[in-house]
Amino acid sequence: MPLALLALAISAFGIGTTEFVMMGLLPNVAEDLGTSVPTAGYLVSAYALGVVIGAPLLTALGSRIPRKRMLVLLMAVFTVGNLASSLAPGFGTLIAGRLLAGLPHGAFFGVGAVVAARLVREGRQARAVATMFLGLTVANIVGVPAATLLGQHLGWRATFLVVAAIGLVAMAALAKLIPPLPADERTGLGRELRALGNRQVLLGLLTTVFGFAGIFAVYSYLASMMTEVTGFSETSVTVVLALFGIGMTLGALVAGPLTDRALRPTLYGSLAALTVVLAVFHFTAEVKWAALVSVVLIGAVGFMTTTPLQMLVMNKAQQAPTLAAASNQSAFNLANAGGAWVGGLALAAGWGWTSPTLVGALLAAVGLIVAVAAGLLDRGARDSSRIVARGAQADAATDAGAHTDTAAASKSLG
Repeated sequence: MPLALLALAISAFGIGTTEFVMMGLLPNVAEDLGTSVPTAGYLVSAYALGVVIGAPLLTALGSRIPRKRMLVLLMAVFTVGNLASSLAPGFGTLIAGRLLAGLPHGAFFGVGAVVAARLVREGRQARAVATMFLGLTVANIVGVPAATLLGQHLGWRATFLVVAAIGLVAMAALAKLIPPLPADERTGLGRELRALGNRQVLLGLLTTVFGFAGIFAVYSYLASMMTEVTGFSETSVTVVLALFGIGMTLGALVAGPLTDRALRPTLYGSLAALTVVLAVFHFTAEVKWAALVSVVLIGAVGFMTTTPLQMLVMNKAQQAPTLAAASNQSAFNLANAGGAWVGGLALAAGWGWTSPTLVGALLAAVGLIVAVAAGLLDRGARDSSRIVARGAQADAATDAGAHTDTAAASKSLG
């Protein structure tokens, strides 16, 4: 694999760290800024809102910028956002800093996925994209726990200052290791928007929303499940979350080669496995060892969906994949917010701490149904095009034969 993929993975590590670390720092931030923990939770929403807004907006604004320069600029915005967060004098300015830090998230992964796929030879593109996403998964194993501990001991501001430093390192790595891309790879905004309107791209985005919502319906309340149902202490929850991150990493490692070999079967299999594992978790949550195994499996099969989904929308967008890939990141964050909301409804209805697992299984099943329907429609479209093509060839052959017969007849009459 090219060293340029390392630069993308370092950037993904920084992005993943700042995205998830706020969940562990909410009590510290709330106490320091004199607000409640539920109110401080808006800091998580602010980042997600930044992703949803920034993915299409920044991708559109940067449609004519060479991709290497665009990646560096996006990491610069990310770095400034985290630096602003570390220096925020109050809650309102911290909200603004989190929103700013989230803006480049989707656009970076959209542009980065296209760049990663074009850095390698044909047949290894999914592995390249999965390598970039490994930075995101490693962040959940190392970055988030370390950053949380740092914030708890030195203050939450130190955490965002360190993340800003990671952003500077990532900018230097991108500038040094990413090769200049040919000018003919730049695509206009109009072409990107037309590609985004492709039916298969839209169905891929819808699959992302439902499939990943199933994961976040459970992940958002995983800490509470582990303490209230499984019986782990609060100090052990960090280990449980790290196991989830290990599962994500294993899923990313497996998803790349499988997606290169068979994209849709990998997507179907991972969504089906996710549906089953989430449903089974409803019953295994009460047994410690079984619960830990389930957490690893959820992370693994859940993250196995990311690479085929990203490659699917890029492939179906054809020659204008950047906006589609970036929009897929918006879909992931919509799934984050939607899954947490629906899981919360189940808890509020009094269905019990493990009820989000069944809600998550249902959402994942809907994602699988959408994915299979999209595959059948795609196959039908291809079969129709083949029939039309064969018909055109047959007509051409018939016309040619008729022309030959006519010419022969004319020759004999002459």
